[in-house]
Amino acid sequence: MVEARVVVMGPSGSGKSLIGSLLAERLGIRFVDADDLHPATNVAKMAAGVPLDDADRMPWLDVVAVRLRDEPGGAVIACSALARRYRDRIRRAAPDAVFVELVVDAGELERRMRRRTHFMPATLLDSQLETLEHLSHDESGFGVDGALAPDEIVRVVAERLG
Repeated sequence: MVEARVVVMGPSGSGKSLIGSLLAERLGIRFVDADDLHPATNVAKMAAGVPLDDADRMPWLDVVAVRLRDEPGGAVIACSALARRYRDRIRRAAPDAVFVELVVDAGELERRMRRRTHFMPATLLDSQLETLEHLSHDESGFGVDGALAPDEIVRVVAERLG
């Protein structure tokens, strides 16, 4: 078991939940899907095709950050964390958080979103991509090619985490 606080991030359809759950299993720590932490109002808004704004996201990100910080032994959380200000918000409560960005091109994201059942419709992908700010060199974390096979992504991430 490794103590770690990891946020698997990226737009909807990037594979956060799958990779996050596999990574948590490999590290022997708890997996949390931040989608499950959204208030019902956020879920309803997204399901209706309305993008969330910062007023919707910030209280949710606070819940995500506290959950990450307070999980004994650490956790892997799947959370979009699309913008630097969102990641900074998480870091305020969980300063040792490491962000793993799943980098997937827009065409593949749309294909994945159209073939799954999820409360977020594919019509919101453009708003997610407009919000996306890739990890900066001064942030704790790294990007991984989200087009790789899931087990390969998990292997690469586990190695990079040390």
